[in-house]
Amino acid sequence: MSNPVFASGHADEEALTSALVQSFGIGVRQLRRERGWSQERLAENSNLNRSYIGEIERGTAIASLVTVEKLATALTLSPSALVTHGERINQQNLVRGLQLMAIAC
Repeated sequence: MSNPVFASGHADEEALTSALVQSFGIGVRQLRRERGWSQERLAENSNLNRSYIGEIERGTAIASLVTVEKLATALTLSPSALVTHGERINQQNLVRGLQLMAIAC
């Protein structure tokens, strides 16, 4: 049975979603570390499980909107600012990938 997130069946969509999930997790980790917080502290402040925080940071879990809101509130950001931070990381990674491809050509 196909995953409803990827119902269209496009490999590019799946790769993009995966990259965005990864970048969102990297962004959460960066912001947490900037504050000098452990995963445990972020979990306490966001009322989430510590292992779930780890999964989000590793990009193995896709955060729901409710989870994004909890994380953003704990990090004193708006949910849109938290998502935008992850999008910026994703864009930076895409640019780096293109630069590496250009160097290899």
